[in-house]
Order: sequence, then C-alpha cells, then structure tokens
Amino acid sequence: DQAKSLTRQLLAFSRQQVVAPRVLNMNPILQETGMLLPRLIGEDIEIVVHAVAEPALVHADPIQLQQIILNLAVNARDAMPRGGNLIMETLFVQLDEEAAKQLPPCTPGPYVLLSVSDTGSGIPPEVQAHVFEPFFTTKEQGKGTGLGLFTVYGIVQQAGGAIAVHSEAGVGTTFKIYLPRVLQAVEVIDVPLVRSGSVQGTETILLVEDQDCLRSMISDFLQKQGYKVLETGRPSEAIELASRHKEEIRLLLTDVVMPEMHGPEMARHIREICPQIKMLFLSGYTPDRISFAGMTEAEFSFLEKPVAMQVLVQKVHEMLTSPRVKV
Repeated sequence: DQAKSLTRQLLAFSRQQVVAPRVLNMNPILQETGMLLPRLIGEDIEIVVHAVAEPALVHADPIQLQQIILNLAVNARDAMPRGGNLIMETLFVQLDEEAAKQLPPCTPGPYVLLSVSDTGSGIPPEVQAHVFEPFFTTKEQGKGTGLGLFTVYGIVQQAGGAIAVHSEAGVGTTFKIYLPRVLQAVEVIDVPLVRSGSVQGTETILLVEDQDCLRSMISDFLQKQGYKVLETGRPSEAIELASRHKEEIRLLLTDVVMPEMHGPEMARHIREICPQIKMLFLSGYTPDRISFAGMTEAEFSFLEKPVAMQVLVQKVHEMLTSPRVKV
C-alpha cells in the first residue's frame, strides 16, 4: 500500500545489517561516480571533480556514499534544465567548537568535506528549511517521494556526520557533507564500487529504457558482469525482441513511463510471449502511482531511481538466482 511504498526508502538506511561501513578513501568513489554521471544527467551539464591530494579517509559504506553523490547530482540536474556546471570536490576541514554546534551531531575535530555545487535556479529560503524533511518535495505529484534528500541526511547522520545547504536564487546551490576524518587506519579498503567478478552472470536480459544515456550506462555495467543485454528505448521494439529471443531472455529490466505504452502494460505483453520471465521495474515515480494490475508481488520487483549501479547489479543477480522474486 502507499505507506509501505513510501517508507521502504526510509527504512533502507536504518537497517544496520545491510550497511557495510569500513575505512575507505572517498576520493576514488567520487572520481568513479563522476565518470558515470555524464550518461545519467546529460551532456549539457559540465561536470568538474576536484579530489584533495591526500587520501580522504572516512568510515562509511561505499555504496551509500555513491548513493549520496547520485542523489545530489540528480537534484542538481533538475535545477539546471538548460545546462550548467556541477562541481564536486573533497576538502579537509577542522571544525572548532562553535562550528560543530552548527552541525549536529558533529563534535570539534578533523572532517572530510564533500561539496556538491550547481549553477542552477537555487532553492528559495522558505524551501531550504524543509529540504531534509521526510516526504517534502517540490516535484509534481507522483514524480518523487520526497525521500531523496532525507535519505542522504539519514546516511550522513548514521556515519556520524552532518549536511548543510547554501543556495542563492539565480546563482545555484551547494550541499556540504561533513564526515569524520580517519587520521590513522590499520587497513584501508580501496576497491571499485562494482568489482570485476564480484557478481557474475551469463543470462540474457531485455533492457527497455527510453533515456539513451541511462540505458547505455546500465547496459555497459551489466555486460561487464557477463550478462548478455538486448536493449531498446521503444516498447514496441521490446515486444519484437522478446518474440525473436523468447527462449533466451530471463529478465525484463524496464523503465515505467515511456512513449507508446508504459512499462507494466508492455511487460504484460512480454509475459504472454515469455511466461517464465522475471521483471524488474525502475522509475523515478513512486510505486503507489503505478498500476501493476494483473501482477502479484512474487512476479516483479521495483527499484526507485536514481539507483547505485552496484545495488542494481546485485538485485539483478538476486532475481536471476532466486526461484521466487519479491518486491
């Protein structure tokens, strides 16, 4: 129901067992995610990444750090419909007692600062006071849960840090994330977010996504993990591909809102062709706004955009290796 779908993301950062914090260098995560962003946010936005020279050591979950960057980047994109600049950087800062009081739950000491700035329309003062509240959104109904920045806030708080926002109308917005700096570490984990061989598969996936840049990025990731990907941006062509490759396709990975017909309607046509196919829907729309009529919860799964690629790959692997799929 609606409460379940809206609170799913709220619970994501409160389930300690699914979070794997470790001492890591934030710089490679920022740089790697920065390389993915042009396909996600478009070529009309110039992306600048500045990483501090020394390792920016923090104690955090690498997938959650990527989720923070993706959420803030998508917010920046939405504020720059005509293009602009997205600047992301890491810095070292020392918070004194007065500065720490302004950034609860921070205490005085050394921090790694992740700064994400855009040259967009800015956030009005009356809105800035509410951006980290759950369910608060300025997007039109159905296009966002209002949990994106609240999720970022929760992840940062869980890591013992703080987040602040500064914005000027017509100038842009800067989000500053403060995470306690680790000065000495016995072991530093420095691995790619999606490790080669970490999740491997050979199955054939039908990918349907009308945003060319996002489709290309997802396809690249899946193929690097060994999957065969049949891709298209048109539902009618997806149905044709399903007919031609019905013996091969094991998973339908699709957007929800597309030209010609919506994802669930297309999925029902494909299910008639491939009765055993599993279905994973991706959407920036909230699940309660989408009609999954005729489908049971055991037949499909749902991930809300933006989604970290490691999370997506792991979900695909889980669905293809499990006899039963759950939302």
